[in-house]
Amino acid sequence: MIARVPRQALVTLRPMQRSDLDAVLAIEQRAFPQPWSRSFFEKELSTPQACCTVAVCGADGRAELVGYTVCWRVLDELHLLNVAVHADYRGGAIGRRLVEHVLEDGRATGGRVVYLEVRAGNVSARRLYRRLGFRDLGVRRAYYGPGQDAIVMELRLAADR
Repeated sequence: MIARVPRQALVTLRPMQRSDLDAVLAIEQRAFPQPWSRSFFEKELSTPQACCTVAVCGADGRAELVGYTVCWRVLDELHLLNVAVHADYRGGAIGRRLVEHVLEDGRATGGRVVYLEVRAGNVSARRLYRRLGFRDLGVRRAYYGPGQDAIVMELRLAADR
């Protein structure tokens, strides 16, 4: 059963906190065959160049964490490392909103390019990234394990200065 996000539902984005990690890990473990560990997320939360964002649906006492992104800012480059949305909320544009937030933040902080790797078989994610303007840059063979290639994608945020 897919719980589509009603158009009137309040979805807010905010910085990820350590107290979010149980919910983040629950999504991570359902979303990926090789999920990140708690210690990996904890490390990201303490890394200065990391920007970790969560999407929360609902308000106050009835709020539910439904997605997140992890991104690194290195000089004028952004590296989108992880994006996931709770399985019950996929198809409700939460993933798009999370990625758009990364792009907006990148533009606001002088970013010129965003890179990411996406599993070659993840058709819906690749479609989303293309709709947002990303282009295929190359292939990393067996990046996710034997027979599981990654497509490297790039989006130029600003013309070269």
